[in-house]
Amino acid sequence: MERRRNILQSLLALPLAPQLAAETNMRAQRLIVAARHQIGITRIYDPAYVALDYPGGDIPVERGVCIDVIIRAYRGAFDFDFQQQVHEDMAAHFSAYPKIWGLTRTDRNIDHRRVPNIETWLSRRNHERATDQWAPGDLVTCRLVGNLPHIGIVSQRRGADGQFMSIHNMGAGTQETSLIGYGRDERRFRFLPG
Repeated sequence: MERRRNILQSLLALPLAPQLAAETNMRAQRLIVAARHQIGITRIYDPAYVALDYPGGDIPVERGVCIDVIIRAYRGAFDFDFQQQVHEDMAAHFSAYPKIWGLTRTDRNIDHRRVPNIETWLSRRNHERATDQWAPGDLVTCRLVGNLPHIGIVSQRRGADGQFMSIHNMGAGTQETSLIGYGRDERRFRFLPG
């Protein structure tokens, strides 16, 4: 009986599959456009700690680090606020988050601006995917030289190596360059709010 119900549910879902794929592609494009819009605007790499408004706080748009590209893109594409989401989850589940910085409590000015915290937030919500099927709109995280956490948004453009390029800030402002396969401990996340 259970198997018959599963087959019936699968058959009923078939006509929706192309519509869902189109909607997912549209959301991915919105995210990519919001990230690409920062190219030529966010020109300064600035990791300084800054007191921010809450919720919706941001540093000046002409500066930031890799995670600021992601934060701004999600706000622009989906009106999604990583600052508020990470802060609330960390306040409720502080022990689930990395202890890299020696903090004993949350800090809504910086917690969302740390790649390991975003990785944790995304993993806790089952948004991590295998790294063998990259797609535009994915988030790629890795560790650069010196174990520096890094993040970018995978675009639909491909580099000379055939891999998808990514939009990120690695030190010279927001750019679209090859990132997949560039660092160690690479992870892939798929998060496209509806």
